Amino acid sequence: CFLSTKRLRRWSNGMRRQMSARVGAFQATTTWLTAARSIRWAPLTRLVNRAGLQCYPARKIVTTMLGTAPKDSATIAKYDLLKEDTISEYGAKVLLFKHKKTGAEVLSVSVPDENKVFGITFRTPPSDSTGVPHILEHSVLCGSRKYPVKEPFVELLKGSMNTFLNAFTYPDRTCYPVASQNLKDFYNLVNVYLDAVLHPALTPWTLKQEGWHYEIENTSQTLTYKGVVFNEMKGVYSSPDAVHSRAAQQALFPDNTYGVDSGGDPAAIPTLSWENFIGFHKKYYHPTNSRVFFYGDDDVAARLALLDEYLGEFEALPAARQDSVVHWQKKKSTPWNIEQKVAGGADAKTIFTLNWLINDHKLDEEEELALGVLDDLLMGTPVAPLYKRLRESGLGESVVSDGLDTVLQQATYTVGLKGIADASKCAEIEAIILDTLSKHAQVGFEESAVEASLNSLEFRLREFNTGSFPRGLSFMLSSLSSWLYDRDPFQPLRFEA
Repeated sequence: CFLSTKRLRRWSNGMRRQMSARVGAFQATTTWLTAARSIRWAPLTRLVNRAGLQCYPARKIVTTMLGTAPKDSATIAKYDLLKEDTISEYGAKVLLFKHKKTGAEVLSVSVPDENKVFGITFRTPPSDSTGVPHILEHSVLCGSRKYPVKEPFVELLKGSMNTFLNAFTYPDRTCYPVASQNLKDFYNLVNVYLDAVLHPALTPWTLKQEGWHYEIENTSQTLTYKGVVFNEMKGVYSSPDAVHSRAAQQALFPDNTYGVDSGGDPAAIPTLSWENFIGFHKKYYHPTNSRVFFYGDDDVAARLALLDEYLGEFEALPAARQDSVVHWQKKKSTPWNIEQKVAGGADAKTIFTLNWLINDHKLDEEEELALGVLDDLLMGTPVAPLYKRLRESGLGESVVSDGLDTVLQQATYTVGLKGIADASKCAEIEAIILDTLSKHAQVGFEESAVEASLNSLEFRLREFNTGSFPRGLSFMLSSLSSWLYDRDPFQPLRFEA
């Protein structure tokens, strides 16, 4: 499952609009910032996205069930306890461990929730657009050392009692989460996934099946490219919106890993060799480069013991963690304008967006909160000033309302129009955007609008309604927004002062 940043924003199971720094025309008035700062939350803003993922009321911890750090001396001796705390907003006891032998980090969340969640995530920054992270995500689930069947993933979908089973390729990480309410089934899923990622049965045929290969129906035809990921990405690249989104991201990040396509560009996928494919797995799929997550009402010591059965086979590999660091892209003070004509002959129309790279350093909690609220005030509703002006301009068919995107290490902001019949109007669209931002940087927003935005944010956080998706998955994805970049994984889980 390849997740572009645009799909991540819209995906409704755990990705939350995060917050970012103020820059240029994004500066709000002193009055508005004072109002935003007065809340003084450490916001759990990464948990809930614009699509509607929300928060549930805090539950009282059942201390007799959850306890503290595990008392099993033989198990705990294999780990260092780096940090422990109680997240009172969600009735969660959270422990951060480090596996002594490999350096793998383990976040253990104990809550009175029978829908248990496990996930292992590797930081996997690609250096080109051959799609190797995406192809590996598919490939490791095609059989492993302990489970040498053709498609264990499909067998689990058919035969397990899972409540969630999938894998995701991000621009800078690959995640493998599972969930189940049945303890025995849950630990079986964990076993299958750990063996899959650490001991996959990779062969050149795996690359050909999941990545790319030549195919020909008869000798009168020319050779064509086929492959699971190749075909998938051909579909993605047939979408004008997807192509435009990638063009914008590549313009914003010319010097780091976000400037290439981790999902794979169909033009580049056939250049992926077996050596680079297997080398990528050896380089990044190592416990030292992993973040392991557990959530639920099961025993902490049992989690750690099961995990050590796999981690204990490895030695520490510091280079794996060092080589996967995502470097910062230096920002500039002016936006990038991206103009793209959609194929259609004489009736071809244009997509136009203005794009900002918001920060080139870590943001503090106050900046994150302020930018999230500011985005909501500008673009969050049909009557929000920037959204309304673009919609009523009549210069395009619909608003590109991506707005603030904080899925990656650095935040971006994107706004524009699509379905533009006259491409010469792009300059006028740019002027509308910049004028609106400049105006509100000077006059601010009505106090009632700011209060409504803050109240809406607080309600969503407290309600924590994840729909049909496991709450633990939201915890995992939220913590990774900080944890993946070697920051505190506890901070995104809190929103109370």
